[in-house]
Formats: sequence, structure tokens, C-alpha cells
Amino acid sequence: MATIVSSLFISLDGVVEIDPAWHFPYFDATMGAAVGEDYEGVDVMLLGRVTYDSFAGAWPEREAAGGEDATFAAQLGDTRKVVATRGTQDLGWRSVERVEGDLVEAVTALKEQPGIGKILVAGSVSIVRQLLAAGLIDELRLLVHPVAARKGERLFDEGEPIYPLQLLRSDVFPTGVVRLIYAPAALPAAKDYEDVTDKVPGAGTD
Repeated sequence: MATIVSSLFISLDGVVEIDPAWHFPYFDATMGAAVGEDYEGVDVMLLGRVTYDSFAGAWPEREAAGGEDATFAAQLGDTRKVVATRGTQDLGWRSVERVEGDLVEAVTALKEQPGIGKILVAGSVSIVRQLLAAGLIDELRLLVHPVAARKGERLFDEGEPIYPLQLLRSDVFPTGVVRLIYAPAALPAAKDYEDVTDKVPGAGTD
């Protein structure tokens, strides 16, 4: 069964709606390498329509231009892309198809397809939210920028249940960006304040 990985740029206050003003000043070679790792070995990219339009509106031209980013642009073009969209118009890029039917059912089936080992959800916060709620995200990879964006769409919406997570890996970049990789987890044993009074500062001293 395939692993579903979510990769997101995010501010300290949880904004994942990227503003170039606070994102690109922190994009250095270290972050580029981390992004490359996220895309390594990807068999399928799963994208929401807004993120897809952003990709399709930029990367084909960058590939054609033959600049320093052309190799990565070609990689994106060649990768199988599955897009969640209600529209019926031509998606206008190679190796692309629509999600058919219910998203969760379609992604569950995609995850079980033979030959698929890694599915990457790039950006696409609405997709990430739905898959988190369905328990389908295996890794949540966050590149946390040392900035409070103060406006924009945030990763986690209001609702229930809570999402306990286990930290698998953390890295601090020279720019102050922190890379955090989480997996779903269970909460530790239920506790309230009475269970932790012996852990507060000064407890057990005379």
C-alpha cells in the first residue's frame, strides 16, 4: 500500500497560503534539498485545483525555457498527476487526470493500486484537511518559516476530533526555517492536572 505524504510551506501562525513576500526570502539551497527529498520517488502527485492551476500555469513554461529550474519542471511534468476538480475543461498539461467520484474513496483506491509506492500531496490544503480527517495521511511534512504571516488560509480548521501527531524528524535550517515531519499517533494515556502535580516546578521539594 502506498504512503501518502503531505508537503507544505507554513508560517509560525499556521498560514499555508503562501505569500512570496515571506516565503522566498527563506528559500535557500537547504530548503531546496528538502523539497527535492519530498519529491523523490513520487509515483503520483495529488493536487487540488488551485494548486494544480498554479503549477500548470508556471512549470511547463519553465521547462520550455530551459533555465536552471528546467530539470525539476520536467520531473513535475512527467509525474502522474491526479487533480481534484469539479470542472470539465482540459487540464492542459501532460500526465494529468481527474479524481473520479468521492475524493476519499478515490484516494483510498489509488493508495491500493499496484506499483504505487508514494503519493505526494503538494500544497492543496483542502485536500490535506479531508485526508487528515479520513486518516489517510501517513506523513505531514512542514517547512515552518520563522515569520507570523498574520493573514491567509491556515492548515488546521475548527472542528473535532483533535489530531495527535508523532514527531519523526526535525531539522533546523540556516535561515531559521524548521523542518518538521510528523506521522499520525495516539494520545498518551488520559490525564488531568491532578495526575501531573508532582511534575510542576518545585514539586517534591521542602
